[in-house]
Amino acid sequence: MRIIAGSKKGMALLSPRTQSSRPITDRVKESLFSVLYKYDLPGGARVADVFSGVGSMGLESLSRGAQSVTFVEKDPKVIAVLKQNIEKAGFVEESAVLRTNAFKAGAPVGDGSEKYDLVFVDPPYAAAKDAGPGSALSGLLDVLDEQVTAGGIVIVRTSGDVILLEEYGQFQIVERRKWGTMAVTILSKSKTESG
Repeated sequence: MRIIAGSKKGMALLSPRTQSSRPITDRVKESLFSVLYKYDLPGGARVADVFSGVGSMGLESLSRGAQSVTFVEKDPKVIAVLKQNIEKAGFVEESAVLRTNAFKAGAPVGDGSEKYDLVFVDPPYAAAKDAGPGSALSGLLDVLDEQVTAGGIVIVRTSGDVILLEEYGQFQIVERRKWGTMAVTILSKSKTESG
């Protein structure tokens, strides 16, 4: 795994000695960020990397000009490697690392005044097999509703056979891409805040 573009292009990422991570390939990451450029992201954006693992997506975003990234991960061994990657890349000031259950907490935003423009959601495939109403994934999107700006983008990576609902609250699917056995669904939050 490495950072593939931007200020830290080519930097190799450390990874833990565990079989639980599912690193995203360079080809898929490059394709995904090409799609994000259509939405003027990640440059200048506040980003959350939820189920971040060693931080591949968040660090790629910082390398490509994101303002800040909040990394959310619950495995302490993985967090130790994540922190090493953040330090190696020189992004300590722009990064926050939260150890929490992302399904329950999403990506907490402190006092709530600064919401995210872009959120990567990459849960373990088994935990996101069900994407229907009342599922853990649906509950996470409900939490993120309070944490994402109007017009913000949420990227959900799942196994290719998982089909997300067309909408979750204020989030609507705008694109769906499939690469091999994985799928990426891009949801956008409506630009008008309800309530």
